[in-house]
Amino acid sequence: MKKICFKALLILFVVSTIFIAGCGNNDGISKNEEALDKEKLKVVATFYSMYDFTKNVAKDKADVQLLIPSGVEPHDWEPSPKDVKNIQSADLFIYNSEHFETWVPTIEKSLQKANTVFVKASDGIRLIEGNEHDHEEEGHGHNHSHEVDPHVWLSPVLAQKEVETITKALIEADPDNQSYYEENSKEYINKLKELDNEYRASLENASSKEFITQHAAFGYLANEYGLKEMSISGLSPSQEPSPAKLAELKKFAKEHHVKVIYFEELASPKVAETLAKEIGAETEILSTLEGLSKESQDQGLDYLKVMKNNLKALEKSLH
Repeated sequence: MKKICFKALLILFVVSTIFIAGCGNNDGISKNEEALDKEKLKVVATFYSMYDFTKNVAKDKADVQLLIPSGVEPHDWEPSPKDVKNIQSADLFIYNSEHFETWVPTIEKSLQKANTVFVKASDGIRLIEGNEHDHEEEGHGHNHSHEVDPHVWLSPVLAQKEVETITKALIEADPDNQSYYEENSKEYINKLKELDNEYRASLENASSKEFITQHAAFGYLANEYGLKEMSISGLSPSQEPSPAKLAELKKFAKEHHVKVIYFEELASPKVAETLAKEIGAETEILSTLEGLSKESQDQGLDYLKVMKNNLKALEKSLH
């Protein structure tokens, strides 16, 4: 019922805003301001990693805006009418995939008459299936799709592919600045390659390969570097693990001498802390980079720096 109401309200909102936009005027906005606005692309990116990738390529040639507030857990987030209006006014709308931002297909269908170009950053990347636990937990009232794992941006290798897709979209929308975007993209992808090399050098020879996380967000990273991730919940951090699942994790942790349980900033660490206490392990943050607080950004943290912090955190468990 919630989804049906959401779609109905969304369609009504879009129709009304398109009508109002057509009938409105630009009183109070000078022609010079309009000209300046038109010179820059307006780009809306869903969550932090998509925003940071886009910002590193577009830099000052586009007005890049973050849609989902950085302190909000994005798995079950849905856009308000104001958010939809913001998307509608953008030249480009950058998102990861319909398996993460599950509301995107509804928005895209509703905005067919708008000029916004929808850019799926994970386009062309083969998505892996979720594990058995993810499928067992379906139907527990949350919105997240559990057919495939959408967390591709947490692999430094696949992040490069997402940056390439974003770069292509920027060039198509603004061909006059093609060389600028290509240069920035090349520079940023080289930094992602360096990050990949750091991960590879550290993790390929790790004495242990198994680690336990709050939710199953690191499957692509684990696959890339020959690791095995076990998760407390499934692809969404809002899932509650069953007693059987917790018993399985305790057994796994003891067999593989797991001494660190990882949790993320935007989800409650309660279950992770309980499991850690029961097996005599410590807890550590392993960021999913779905949101980065303003405080962290003000301190100079970004995707690259947080991923390096993640590597240091993983080394505590794997070395």
